[in-house]
Amino acid sequence: MNYSMEGAETKRLQFRKLTVADFDAWLPFHVDPRSSQFWSGLPQNPVAACSQQFDRVFERYEKGLGGMFALINKDTKELVGLCGLLIQSVDGQEELEIGYSVLPTHWGKGFASEAAQKCKETAFKKGWANHLISIIHIENEPSKKVAINNGMHLEKRTEYKNNPVYIFRIDR
Repeated sequence: MNYSMEGAETKRLQFRKLTVADFDAWLPFHVDPRSSQFWSGLPQNPVAACSQQFDRVFERYEKGLGGMFALINKDTKELVGLCGLLIQSVDGQEELEIGYSVLPTHWGKGFASEAAQKCKETAFKKGWANHLISIIHIENEPSKKVAINNGMHLEKRTEYKNNPVYIFRIDR
């Protein structure tokens, strides 16, 4: 299974594979210090951080580990964020995560919630998982709101990649 969201659509968004051509459009995410203020272990240089993220996305596509997909605003055709289903290992357990990130210029417009809900509906409809999680840094209030808007509940606090995180969960 590749957990692909390619071609999925919501009212305002279209999912498509991320491409190398999206690099410059996504770079402002890493330039804005608020985007990574909660997460330690990322490269300080925005270009290096963006390169590392893109490499990981493409690696996930190749290995069938799910991945983040570009969220394209249907009206403006611009990249507004990334969202997708990702195979993750949390506390030794393999989980399917809904991951999401939105460019700072588009924060607060509901794009993350809209995209995350589409991922949840798709995963459950296609029978990819009986439950889904979101891994959220304990201080990231906006991401917690997205998880709660998506019907998730706080399951536990743990460590993930040397960061204190909450695991939000929803069962089918």
